[in-house]
Amino acid sequence: MAERLRNQASAYLRQHADNPVDWWPFGEEAFAEARRRNVPVFISVGYAACHWCHVMAHESFEDAGVAHYLNERFVSIKVDREERPDVDAVYMAATQALTGQGGWPMSVFTLPDGRTFYAGTYFPPRQLHGLPSFRQVLEAVSSAWRDRPDEVEASAAQIAAHLASAQDGNRRLIGTLELAAGTQPLSGDVLEAAVGAVAEQEDSRFGGLGEAPKFPPSPLLRFLLVYGAGGRPGAGAAAAIAGRTLETMARSGLYDQLEGGFARYTVDRAWAVPHFEKMLYDNAQLLRLYAHWSRSAATADQRQLALRVSADTAHWLAKRLRVDGGGFASSLDADTLVGGKREEGATYVWTPAELRTVLAGAGLDADLVLSLLDLDTGRMEDGKSTLHFGRSLEPEEEQLWQSARDALLAVRDRRPQPERDDKVVAGWNGLAVAGLADAALALADAGDPGEKAAELLDLARDAAGYLLRVHHRDGVLVRVSHAGAASGIEGLLEDYAGAAEGLFALFAATGEEQWYLAGEELVLAAEQRFIVDGVLQDSAVRTDQLAAAQGALSAADPMDGPAPSGTALFAGVLVTYAAYSGSSRHRALAEALLAHVQLVAARAPRAGGWAMSVLAQALDGPRELAVTGSDRTLAGQLLRAGRAAGGPAVVVAGGPGGESAVPLLRGRSAPEGGALAYLCRGMVCSRPVSDPLELAAQFRAADA
Repeated sequence: MAERLRNQASAYLRQHADNPVDWWPFGEEAFAEARRRNVPVFISVGYAACHWCHVMAHESFEDAGVAHYLNERFVSIKVDREERPDVDAVYMAATQALTGQGGWPMSVFTLPDGRTFYAGTYFPPRQLHGLPSFRQVLEAVSSAWRDRPDEVEASAAQIAAHLASAQDGNRRLIGTLELAAGTQPLSGDVLEAAVGAVAEQEDSRFGGLGEAPKFPPSPLLRFLLVYGAGGRPGAGAAAAIAGRTLETMARSGLYDQLEGGFARYTVDRAWAVPHFEKMLYDNAQLLRLYAHWSRSAATADQRQLALRVSADTAHWLAKRLRVDGGGFASSLDADTLVGGKREEGATYVWTPAELRTVLAGAGLDADLVLSLLDLDTGRMEDGKSTLHFGRSLEPEEEQLWQSARDALLAVRDRRPQPERDDKVVAGWNGLAVAGLADAALALADAGDPGEKAAELLDLARDAAGYLLRVHHRDGVLVRVSHAGAASGIEGLLEDYAGAAEGLFALFAATGEEQWYLAGEELVLAAEQRFIVDGVLQDSAVRTDQLAAAQGALSAADPMDGPAPSGTALFAGVLVTYAAYSGSSRHRALAEALLAHVQLVAARAPRAGGWAMSVLAQALDGPRELAVTGSDRTLAGQLLRAGRAAGGPAVVVAGGPGGESAVPLLRGRSAPEGGALAYLCRGMVCSRPVSDPLELAAQFRAADA
C-alpha cells in the first residue's frame, strides 16, 4: 500500500513502505487528498533509530485491521522528524499543549488545512494502564469528525491560537534585529549566574545534571569549557563541572567502551543503561568537546582519556556512519534484528558467562577484567549487562582493559549489527566536520606522530566536500541527501549555520582558503534567506499547512535541544565571520541575536548553552590569531601555542598572508623564510612575535 514511501531519502519512511497503511509523505498532495475525501489527516512522526516507533509500527501499522480503518477514514502521513524538523516542531508543540508531554512516535490528527485538533504519542494495540488503544483513539477521532464537527473546528482554532502565541513569544525573546549603532552592549554578568544555576543542578553522586533519564548536555558543556578557559568569575567552577561530566560519561555505559561513540541517553541516573540509538548530532558534538577538554583537563590521565575518547569516536564515525562520497549518515538504530525479532541493544550487551568465555579465550584473567566493570548497575531486565565502569581506572587497569577491548570487539563485530539510517543531514555533517577538524588538531598538538591526525583531517575534508558537491546547488543548501543525491526541502537555519561552523573550523585547521570562502557564502546566504522583516526564521520556506497550524506566525526558536539551535549556531558563525572579515555589520547582527541570553542564561542554562558559549567568546573579543610566513615548522609551533593558550573560543587563521582571501591575514607579513603570530581583537593586533613562549605570554596578559 505504501508505495509512495519506497524511494524516499528517509530510512524511516522506507521502513514503512511495506505496511498495509496507505501512507503519504508530508506535502500538499496528501492534504489535497484529505480535502477531496473530506476526512481528517493522521500524521505519524518518528525516526529510524527510535525503539518505540518500531514497537508501534509492529503492533498497529502492520495490523491489517488497523490499516483498513485508517485507509477508510483518514489520510495517513508518515514524517521523519530528522528530515522534517520544521514539521516535527509544530506538531510537537501541539502535542505538548494538548497532553503536557511529548515524545516519539508522535500521533497527530489534523484538519485538511493542517491545524491540529487531537494528538498523543505512543498508543498501544490494547487498552493499557488507562491509556486507550490506538483503535479506540481512531474510532473516537472518526466519531468526533463525523458527529461533532463544530467541536473539532473549535479545538483546532484554539490550538492554532496557542501555537501562534508561542511563536509571538519567540519573536519577543529574540527581538527585532535592528542593527542601529545604539545597540545595547553585551554583558557577561548572566554567565556567572548561569554557572551557579548549573552547579545547583549537578548530580553530586553520579555526575551530569539532574535525575534519570540522563542526556549528554553537549551545547551546555561547550559553554562550560569556553567560559572555564577564561578569567571571569566562576571560570574554575565551570571547568570543574565540565570535567566531572565528561569523565563520568567516558567511564559509563553511555559510551561504547569497545568501539567508541555515545548512545543517545541512559534510562538510569548512574549512566549505566543506555537507550542504544547512536546519533550523528550527539557524536559530532562530543568528539569535539573531548578534543577541547584534552587541552584543559586538570590531570594528565584525564587529558589522555579525553584524547582517546575523541579519537575513538572519530574512528567510530568513519567505521559506522560514513557513506560513499564522504558524508555521514544520521544514526544507528536502538534495536538489532535477531532471528527476525527486534531486540533493543542486542549488539552491545553481555552475560557474565559470555564475557568470561571471550576473555579466557584471549588468554586474559577474566576475573581481573570483570572486576573493572560494574555489571550489576549496568544489568538490564533480561540479565545481560552493559560495559559500565562507573569509576576512574588506574593506569595499570586502563592497560588491562585496552588488552581486553580487541578480543571483545572482535566477537561483537560478528553479531548482528543495528540498522543504519543513511540519509545525510547537512547541518549535522557540518558539526561532524568541525569535530573531526578540532580532534585532528588536538591529536597533533598532543604529539600524535601525524597519522591519526592526518586521517581525521582527510575525513573532515571529504565530508565538507560532500556537503558542497551534493547539498549546495545554485546557492541553496538542501537539508538531506541519500545515495549521493540531494532531495526534499531546502536546508533550515541550523543547516546553513551548522555547515558554516564546520567549514570555518576546517579552514582554521588547514589554512585552506576554499573552506573559508564556502563558509562565507553560506553565512551571507543565511542572512538573506532567514531574516524576514527583521525577524529571524528557522525555515526559509514554510508550507501552508504549517502556517495554518500555528496561526500564520513564525519565528526562530532560540532554545537548544540535544543539538544547538539554529539561532545559536548562526550567532556563532557570525561572530567567527566578523572576526575573520572585520565586518562590523555581522558583529552587530550576532550581538542582536545574543540579546536573549540575558533572559534565559540563569533561568534555563541547559536550553541556552551554545548561545552562552558564543556570548562568552564575543565578550572575549573574540581573540583572533593570525599566523603568517613561509617557515611551516615555526608557523606550526606558533599555531600550536596559540591554540593551547587561547582555549576553544580563539579564532585562528594561518597562511602566507599578503593578498589572502581572508581579511584577518591580509597585510600580516612575515620576514622571508620566517613566521609571525599576530594576536588581535577586532582586527587590532598586538606586536607580532615569532617566539611561541612570547605568544603564550601575550595570551596570559590578555586574560589578566
